Amino acid sequence: MRLLLPISAFCALASIGTLASPAHAALETGAHAPDFTAQASMGGHQFSYHLADALKTGPVVLYFYPAAFTKGCTIEAHDFAEAIPQFKEMGATVIGISMDPIDKLTKFSVSECRSAFPVAADPNGTVTNSYKAKMPAKHLASRTSYVIAPDGHIVLSYASMSPDEHVERALAAVKALKAGH
Repeated sequence: MRLLLPISAFCALASIGTLASPAHAALETGAHAPDFTAQASMGGHQFSYHLADALKTGPVVLYFYPAAFTKGCTIEAHDFAEAIPQFKEMGATVIGISMDPIDKLTKFSVSECRSAFPVAADPNGTVTNSYKAKMPAKHLASRTSYVIAPDGHIVLSYASMSPDEHVERALAAVKALKAGH
């Protein structure tokens, strides 16, 4: 099944740069998002996260980040935590993924994610590789954000090592997606 957006939503996505492929991009918009299950933590509580289950409730903002407790990743986690009410208003959920071990992410989920959204562990890089979000020659994820429509197609693919625009672009893509329904 293909995601069909009305012209207005298509133009809105194009205007925020979501249809252009980022420099070290990841999966492109329109691609089908690979399903995954990963060990996650939210508010210090570990659980199994399954993308297909999350998509049943609405769009998913999936973002990859290099390492918990580093400067850029902490800024990004704070930004996403502050924006969670806006994402929820539009029926979207957020999950962050890094190649850190789950024990480290359990602490990160409380202190930096402010118990507002889950973070998942991908220590072997399986999920990170499937989303083409692994840094070359390093055991780290690149800073890459996706917005995945409920039908499993990617409507935003944005890669930048700066944490500055990830939340803003994700919010704009979810808003355009919601307007397209």
